[in-house]
Amino acid sequence: MVSIIQPRHSTLRHPEAGLDLCYVTDNIIATSGPSSTYPQRAYRNPTDALVRFLDSKHGTNWAIWEFRAEGTGYPDSEVYNRIRHYPWPDHHPPPFAIIPNIMASMRNWLKDPAAKHDGRVVVVHCKAGKGRSGTVACSYLISEEGWAAEDALKRFTERRMRQGFGAGISIPSQMRWIGYVDRWAKHGKLYVERQVEVLEVHVWGLRDGVKVAVEGFVDEGRTIKLFHVFTKDERIVMDDTAQSQGTFARLADVKGDMRAAWQQRTPQMDRAAQQNRNETLQSGDEPQDGDQTGTESGGSAVIFRPSTRVVLPSNDINIDFERRNKAAYGWTMVTSVAHVWFNAFFEGQGPENGGFAGSDGVFEIEWGAMDGIRGSSRKGTRSLDRLAVVWRALDGEREGLSQIIREPKQGEPVPETSPADWKGSDGGYEGLGRDLGLRVQSPSSAEASKASSIKSSQSEKTATNEDDDPVVGVKAHGPDGEEHIPRWGGSLAAASESHVASSSLTSPTGSDRTRHPALEGMVEIVTGAKQISTNELPGGMPEEVMTDSKEHLLGNLKKSNDVNFGS
Repeated sequence: MVSIIQPRHSTLRHPEAGLDLCYVTDNIIATSGPSSTYPQRAYRNPTDALVRFLDSKHGTNWAIWEFRAEGTGYPDSEVYNRIRHYPWPDHHPPPFAIIPNIMASMRNWLKDPAAKHDGRVVVVHCKAGKGRSGTVACSYLISEEGWAAEDALKRFTERRMRQGFGAGISIPSQMRWIGYVDRWAKHGKLYVERQVEVLEVHVWGLRDGVKVAVEGFVDEGRTIKLFHVFTKDERIVMDDTAQSQGTFARLADVKGDMRAAWQQRTPQMDRAAQQNRNETLQSGDEPQDGDQTGTESGGSAVIFRPSTRVVLPSNDINIDFERRNKAAYGWTMVTSVAHVWFNAFFEGQGPENGGFAGSDGVFEIEWGAMDGIRGSSRKGTRSLDRLAVVWRALDGEREGLSQIIREPKQGEPVPETSPADWKGSDGGYEGLGRDLGLRVQSPSSAEASKASSIKSSQSEKTATNEDDDPVVGVKAHGPDGEEHIPRWGGSLAAASESHVASSSLTSPTGSDRTRHPALEGMVEIVTGAKQISTNELPGGMPEEVMTDSKEHLLGNLKKSNDVNFGS
């Protein structure tokens, strides 16, 4: 039975402990998501076995931080309610607004001066204990322990991954977030949440049949919401003559408007920006030739300009691409899937300017540096060559659109996010399971254009790619780096049934650093970002009206039955 339900690439479990976990440091444990239900507990860490191990090794000095928007797989009571919840969808970076609370709550537990015993540990887990867990573990080492970003990433890979299986954190957008955390920690741990409008999306080398969408976080980060899908009427295709004469002058104009502010940058700021750009490409998975199977050369230069305002409730923006070919009988052939996340506060050089980020900007990226299918490097056939997103923050439209968020200090409360249903859900994102191949045509793409044939997809691999397996290459590690974890023994240690009470310590880095004068008078938020309903956005309607995530077809606007996608 186990051989039937066990994944093709199983996690490397310790021969004695029989658990998939590693000690990133002596006080940070990363593990794949435990489960209390069948069939998952047959091939994942059984929750009771993990608890017995932690009780034996650490007594009552352990607590869990989980990041699963799809549900933990066990009730809080099975881990003595000693758990903190900060869920977000798999294969994506976290909403940056929750980073300060995650860091502060972990710091308070590990460094609580009132703790009776030394040797406290935090246990971080997502599904495979790689992407989301690695992002948090590395962020903690960088922001609270003063590690260099490259050293933290190297340590996590050495402790978590088997040799030859790539980096522990390999998703480009998660790597970009590590660069953001590094800059956040070096410049006073000040973050300003803003509503951001997507003005235009410029695409070079756009192939036929590509759907372009704008997405963002809602519901405290547990859900990725589709805010806009560009239609044929919203695209401007530039001919060859116009391209050769530089018809993307508007993009140059936007950059020109930003030039005056950028002239005030220092060499240190330039180096930080260059390092962040470099980290975008250092995802651990170089683009492979296989990603371009069946790719035709060329493509169009296109400007997507929305006919109605596309306003997201936070700095976090995702641009999503999906390419389809014609098929029959209600089916569509998906030949390409890719997306990219960026944060407008950091792209606007907010940390380097005392929290006063640029009010507009342009985010640019090449096709090979974008995120692939389910966290892998695989994207299918090429959909485009290069992307530029023109954005504008709305903090100047009216008061209250921006919120200063800083890491909680000693004596200040550190809230957690509401947990997902532990029994499981769709993970807050309809696109999580997307893959190449035939798919039933959804209502949202019924009128979408599709390429004229499916010949470009014929050479796509039909077998599951190794990159798709979330636990491939993972290994176990002990607290001192040893690959042997001794068997636990003895009786279960006494454990409290109540939540862990945490006090705060002052941040080891300069959280009281002087902020930009433009931010003076703005109320600081030390308990996490205020949740903005889409009802508060231009032309919006309440989230509670759209009880089903599928109803979020066009973001905060009512669902339309005559959506006309571009060709």
